[in-house]
Parts: sequence; structure tokens; C-alpha cells
Amino acid sequence: MKKADFRKLFDDKILILDGATGTNLMNAGMPLGVCPEKWILERPQIMFDLQVAYLNAGTDILYAPTFTCNRIKLNEYGLADDLEDMNRRLVELSKEAVKAAGHGLVAGDITMTGEMLYPMGKLKFEELVDVYKEQIKVIDESGCDLLVVETMMSLAETRAAVIAANEVSDLPIIASLTFNEDGRTLYGTDPVTAVNVLQNLGVAAIGVNCSTGPDKMVELVRQMKSIAFIPVFAKPNAGMPELVNDKSVYRMTPEEFAEDMKMIIEAGAGMVGGCCGTRPEHIKALADMASKMPVPEISSEHVRCISSERSSLIIDLDAPFKVVGERINPTGKKKLQAELREGSLELVMNMAEEQVDKGASILDINVGMNGIDERDMMLKVVYQVSQAVNLPLCLDSSSPEVLEAALRIYPGRALVNSVSLEKVKMEEILPLVKKYGAMFILLPLSDKGLPESPQEKEDIINTVLGTAYEMGFTKNDVVVDGLVATVGAQKDAAINCLKTINYCYNNGLATICGLSNISFGLPERMFVNTAFLTMAISRGLTMAIANPSQTMLMNAAFASDMLLFKEESDVRYIENVKPLELASPGAGASGGKAGSDLEGKSQIYIDVLKGNKRSILDDVHAVLDSGADPQSIIDNDLIGAINEVGRLFEKKKYFLPQLISSAETMEMAIGVISPLVLKDKDSSDMPTIVVATVEGDIHDIGKNLVVLMLRNYGFNVIDLGKDVPCDVIIQAAKDNNASIIGLSALMTTTMVKMKDVVEAVKENGLDSKVVIGGAVITESYAEEIGADGYSEDAANCVVVVKNLLGIE
Repeated sequence: MKKADFRKLFDDKILILDGATGTNLMNAGMPLGVCPEKWILERPQIMFDLQVAYLNAGTDILYAPTFTCNRIKLNEYGLADDLEDMNRRLVELSKEAVKAAGHGLVAGDITMTGEMLYPMGKLKFEELVDVYKEQIKVIDESGCDLLVVETMMSLAETRAAVIAANEVSDLPIIASLTFNEDGRTLYGTDPVTAVNVLQNLGVAAIGVNCSTGPDKMVELVRQMKSIAFIPVFAKPNAGMPELVNDKSVYRMTPEEFAEDMKMIIEAGAGMVGGCCGTRPEHIKALADMASKMPVPEISSEHVRCISSERSSLIIDLDAPFKVVGERINPTGKKKLQAELREGSLELVMNMAEEQVDKGASILDINVGMNGIDERDMMLKVVYQVSQAVNLPLCLDSSSPEVLEAALRIYPGRALVNSVSLEKVKMEEILPLVKKYGAMFILLPLSDKGLPESPQEKEDIINTVLGTAYEMGFTKNDVVVDGLVATVGAQKDAAINCLKTINYCYNNGLATICGLSNISFGLPERMFVNTAFLTMAISRGLTMAIANPSQTMLMNAAFASDMLLFKEESDVRYIENVKPLELASPGAGASGGKAGSDLEGKSQIYIDVLKGNKRSILDDVHAVLDSGADPQSIIDNDLIGAINEVGRLFEKKKYFLPQLISSAETMEMAIGVISPLVLKDKDSSDMPTIVVATVEGDIHDIGKNLVVLMLRNYGFNVIDLGKDVPCDVIIQAAKDNNASIIGLSALMTTTMVKMKDVVEAVKENGLDSKVVIGGAVITESYAEEIGADGYSEDAANCVVVVKNLLGIE
């Protein structure tokens, strides 16, 4: 099937997807801990009957049971060498069901591998792409009609799967992520960001599945629909599971499910199905209801929007002016050049954090200089900056190779600086921008050099736009550089640039300029820059590449927005304007380590708060060499900082990447300090905690983070790993005199194993308290099975454990 053919399916009906596979197979006798794909192939009739039942119930698109049939997952069962044969047979099984039912399309199903991507984990991006390519190639050759990437918790991993699919297959790709109750994925991605990144990367439909019932998905679908120019879909669970006779049960009836799904369709979903707990009866009721509903319209509008992994920036022409932070650029910065040659990112990260604090909306990343491998350094900087800050990035390089490497791994939708009418830019860089779904800055230059007049500049702009439109770009994928020249050398430079800005604004194009160019070679340049900025904003300038630490410049931008009556600009001015005496025009150029909000905090505290693994060991050794008390460092600096990280995580100012980075930074410091403390302290005095992912569950990302956090607080943690039987957990608790048993589960089919452990603790007369957590776990479930505590995340787990043990 071609992508255009897939889109036509939405012309006159709401498409129906299938329902749950895992929960139905469990009900049919599939035990925990087995490879689901192998179990299916050994009993193909069970899967065949289920899929035919779904098709007869009204399913239009059937998911082939290839869900975890990738090399990494199969290797856990010693089946990696059977990958090709298993995927082929599983697809054939679904095709046989379609043939028997007489209708339906087959979607090859792909999901997460369970391994964390670098830099949070060890799995490199290209390794993951290759894993997905291997599976997708077999699925495609086996005759699937389309591909589905589903139940994704990481936007970066979803991108890897989509990129892999685009490179080995022409099939339409639909993608769905799973969101927590706070409306974000495990890694902090919101629905708008997910849509913006993936639809521009080329997926044919975008959606949400698993994790909640229909009612909790309505707002997620509504947010997706607000920015989507492709179909939106949803596959919710049949409500939340309950424990009945030691089994995880979904009580939502088919009629209740269908009734609630009306809200999903009304919110804009043009394709619907079911996930955990749904049966053919649920899909039949859903199909009957949907057949009477009007088909949601699919917007053709492309919203002008760039994204990081965790936030999006919508760029409206009449919105408040935005600054693209220019500091991460070695041109003219000898200190930054020296650090980059040494391989140090200390100053880069300080500049990134400072520009965020000073009000930048986007960060420009440029590492082009002599004496380094630009590609390698660009990757290092993009990895570190995108993990540490939430702002979108502008990737700035003249090298197609460097830009492709950065675009490939960047876990968002970047702005590329820049594309001109020069041959290499049009033939090599513009196609890369399209391939990776980015936006770009249009620089009105040609191989002839600088345009000689505003008219020539406009001609170049229109020529580049014409080519871009032919490639599928829209005007909302472009930001035009006004190309400001130096007024000291060209007296009409400002006037000419203002004409270009005004021309673009009148034609619905966003604009940008490198502000400092206007004043080059003049005395007191800040006054020239500021005057020009206010003029440019009045003509419609959308953003500028500038230093947000320049107080006069930022104040002028806030004031200009207010005078132009932009939305909430008066409040923005009052909240952000600063007296000029607080900072000189060049303030912040050195990139100092601590901001004003960290005044009085030690460098070790700041390192942990910022996740600064680059210099934490040097800073710890320096403080220890000065004679500081090791225990005081732990109590005041490390614990204090990680507590603040927990608070920021709870307030949704920090997300999983920052939490992990800070925890790992603290772990490095603890590794140096603990031996000094334990010389005078018996480690056996520390409470012992046994932690495990329960039997049948092979997910351990959340569990690993809990282990890391607890160890950082000084607890003696015994990590039993994943898929751990009850008797092994109990024996470990006995052998280690554990004060706490921590249990994790990600699947509804395995959460029932937690009750077994709770009951075994009582039967064995253990004093251990049991704390449970995981994506599918709720506080009410913890109470229901008699657990002593429930933790919603790793940071909260520390609080729960300390409360249970009476530790301050």
C-alpha cells in the first residue's frame, strides 16, 4: 500500500483497529515469562481465531503479532537467530486471518526494545536503527500492508523506528505513544511534541495507545488534533485493571467502552481500536457506534512549530518576539575554542543553562572551527544539551555531513541554519532537512554572493521557496533570514533589511536575523543593535539570533512587544524587565557556573542539580582536599541537591533525562566519598532494600532508576533484576534481612505477581515492608493487595521508603 492510498481510507469512514492481544492470550493459557511470539507460533489456531473474530467484529486494520519480535527482545529467550522465520510466519498468520474473513489490512507491529538509548543508556542510535531495520525489512517482504510503531514511551526511540522504516520500506507508518496520567510519556514528551516531530518525519497517522481507559485519552487526542495534519487515532484499554480472584481483570463492558469512545471520536480521532482488556465484543460495539458517527476532518494546515524531546515552540507571526541564543558558537571566543579542542563541554553546558535562564526560546548550536572533528563534537554537544535543557535547538553548520549526523540523533524537530540558493545547500542540505522533518532558515544568498538589492533578495527567497514547495515543504516550515549587512560599510543596510522583513511578514513568512551584524565596527554597538531591533520588531521580525544576557536588548524586545499590543506582553514586560545596572551589555559571556538562584550553593550541589558529570569528580576531590567533612558533603550538598531535583521532577520542571543525569552525577560523587565515611561507620547500619521486577515482566527502566536513587541516599540495595520469581525475592529478603522489598511491574498481566510476594512476606513472618510501583500500578491497587507503600516514580520512592523506615 502507498501512503497516498492509506490517506484515502479516511475519506468516508472511521477506521477500526483491532483489540488486545496480550491479555486475550493470557486468558487462553499463555503463561508469564515465555516469549509471546514463540508461544503463538506453537499454537497458531488460538491467534488465528482471535484475529478472525476481530475482523468479523468490524476491524479494518489487523496488527500482526510481531510486537516484540526484534533481535534484542528475542535474544532474551535465545531466539535471535530465528528472527526472520518468526516474523515471516507471524505475518503470514495474520494474512491467513484476513483471507478467511474476506477483508482487512495487515500492519506489521513494532515496539520498544527495552534498552535505553545513549546517553541515558548504552544503546547507540545507529545500533537501534539497525535492530529496527532488520525486523522491518522482513515484515515488509512478508507482505504487510502498513507498519505500526506502538506503545512507545520514548520519542527518540520512536524516531529511530520511523527512520529505519523510511530507509528500508515504502509502506505507510502509523505510530502511537503511551502517556502517563500527567499527559506525558515516561521520558517527558507531551502529545503536541510527539505529533509535531513524527508527522514531519513522515508518519501517516499518529496516536495514543494503552496506559488508560477512553475517558483519560480524550484530552490527549484533543491536543494531538490541535496540531496534526495527518489522521489521529486511539487504542485505549478497557478501563483500568482490578484484581479479582488473583487475576487482573478489566471490568469495562463493550457497551461502556463504545459509549466512552464517542468522546475520543468527537475529539478528532479518525481511527480507533482497543488495547489491554478489550475483546472482539468491545471492537464490535465500537465499530457499530463509529459507523453512525461523522468522520473527523483532517486539517491541511501545517503549524509553524519546532520541538525538543520535551517541549514545543509554536512560532506565530504576531506572537511575542523570540531570541535564538547565539552563545554556543566558537567564532571569536578563544576560551570556548580552547575547551572544545580539549574535548571539554563545561563552558558549552554553562552557556546553554545560562541562556535558558536569561530567556532564550531556542539555542543555536555551532561548533565549526579548526582543530577538532566538527561532526564528532556536534554529536557530543547535541546529546548533552538536548538531555540537559528543554528548549528546541537550531543546528548550525555549513557541512551536510555534520548536519545529517546531528539531525539523525536529535530527538525533536530542529531548526536548521541555513539553506541558501548556493548549489551545495539546495542539492545536499535541503533534502536532509526534508528527510528528518526539520524546519530551516532560508538565507537569501546565491553562488553569486550577496544580493545587491532588496528585489534580488526577494527573488532568491522565492526561488528557494519554489523548490522547497515542490519537495513538500510549506511556508510554515521556513524562517527567512533578513540578511542584515553592516551599516558602517553599507549605509542603507538597515533600511534594506527592514524592507525584506516587511515583505516576508506581508507574505506570511516568519523572519530572523543575526542582530549584531548591523553594528560591526562601530563604537557602543549595543545602542545600534537595540535601536535596530525595535525597528525590526515593528516591521514584523519574528526572532533574532542574539545573546539573551544582554539586558538592554532583552528589555527593548519586551517593551516593543508591549507597545505593539501583543498578547500578554504587558505582564511579560513587568515580569522580565531588569534594571540596566544589574548587568553590563556583555554579561554572561564568560558562562559562569552558578546563576543567581544558586547563590550560596556549593559547586558540588550545583553539579548534582545540573547533572554535571563532566566535572563532579574534580569538584569533589577539590573540596575534600580543602579539608571538608565527607559526611557533611553527603548530608548538605548531595542529599540537598537530589532532594531539589526530586522537587523539580514533581513540579514537571525536570523530566526523566534530567532526573537520571542528576542521579548518576550524585552516584559518581558517592563513589568517592562513601569509602571515606564508611571507615568510621559500619555499612551494616544502613537499611537493606531488595528490589526486583516481578516474574514474567522483562521491563526494568523504572526499576533501575529506583535502585540508583535509593543507593544515592545511602541505602544498601540488592538489585535482583527483572522477571524474578516470588521465592527468589523472599529468599533474598531473608538472606539480607531486608527492611524493604521494592517491586516493579509495567504490564497488567504481571502486576498480579505483586500480591504473591505480599502474601509470601506474611506467610514467612518477615518484617520487610513491601513497596510497589510501575506504569500500571495505582495507590488503590497497593491498598487492595496489602502492600505497605506505593511509589509513583523513582524520586517519590525515596520519600516513601524513608517514611516507612522513620528516617528523616
